[in-house]
Amino acid sequence: MALSIGIVGLPNVGKSTLFNALTKAQNAEAANYPFCTIERNHAVVPVPDPRLEALAKIVSPERIVAATVEFVDIAGLVRGASTGEGLGNQFLGHIRETAAIVHVVRCFEDEDIVHVEGSIDPVRDIEVIETELMLADLQAAEVKAEKLARKAKGDKEAVIQLECVRRLIDHLGAGRTAAEFPERDTHLGEEILADLGLITSKAVIFAANVDEAGLAEDNDHVRRVREIAARRGCPVGKISAKVEEELVGLDDAERADFLASYGVTESGIEQVIRECYEVLGLVSYFTAGPKEVRAWTIHQGWKAPKAASVIHTDFEKGFIRAEVISYRDYIAHRGEHGCRTAGLLRVEGKDYVVQDGDVMHFRFNV
Repeated sequence: MALSIGIVGLPNVGKSTLFNALTKAQNAEAANYPFCTIERNHAVVPVPDPRLEALAKIVSPERIVAATVEFVDIAGLVRGASTGEGLGNQFLGHIRETAAIVHVVRCFEDEDIVHVEGSIDPVRDIEVIETELMLADLQAAEVKAEKLARKAKGDKEAVIQLECVRRLIDHLGAGRTAAEFPERDTHLGEEILADLGLITSKAVIFAANVDEAGLAEDNDHVRRVREIAARRGCPVGKISAKVEEELVGLDDAERADFLASYGVTESGIEQVIRECYEVLGLVSYFTAGPKEVRAWTIHQGWKAPKAASVIHTDFEKGFIRAEVISYRDYIAHRGEHGCRTAGLLRVEGKDYVVQDGDVMHFRFNV
């Protein structure tokens, strides 16, 4: 399954610089003025997972295939974006398609980089973005209500849907996100939110963008972001977009030394991707053979047939059984043969819940 994540934030907070690092290419122009990103930028990037290399050392495959994430970067949003101010409003529809939102917040001082609001204030900046996204969702809900009102004459189902959408409109109009909508967990509420693709119904990860000095220890701006995130129940990843760009092209040893020089062991991008996986309840299982070692992304709790479907739908339809080895056992016993000898290869049926790190082989018949 492909994971898609939208990147939002005010202009000049480091979104495009971060995007350049994510894609390892300068295909999102970074410049010191608002609205420098005027086209939708998207790219598929590999998910960092050291387990792949460990498996490959045992299997010696022809290739290694990591799980992937698609990042979508849109123009910076400003006050009034929902009513047409700036350029970001033109691209809000693109992030309606994503599974989660990375909200980049500027947490560094630099007089040479202008701020669209005139000063550095993470709390205000977050509120500006959240307000614009809620207003955009409110407009989408109002359009839906108009359509349902026309359809409701003589259509009982449309009447029920209209009543729910009107409650949603009242909720959004009161300044609350779609994620806080009391009916979101009901069948009808879930159906309507999915149909509308409301932005504020998505999981949010805050990315606090700091300068090099802010990586090892939180500054006051980062602490304020963490306070807001804690109230929202959202994770925070601390990044330095500038450092991320400098990491591009370095090998593993060089990356480790470079990060260590700033007092950290993990890049901001790795933090953000890991937080996205956790907040969305995603895990990875592996397939390993002479042709390839590959990671496959699934939702936590999926049973074996559903997990097999990400390889091919036929695997789910004709599922017979799954041969499973835990990652730890696979590494400890140097591969499938060693695990078979030690009696650690398990045969699991349709009710088996796939675990993060399982090395799997599916048997099927269509």
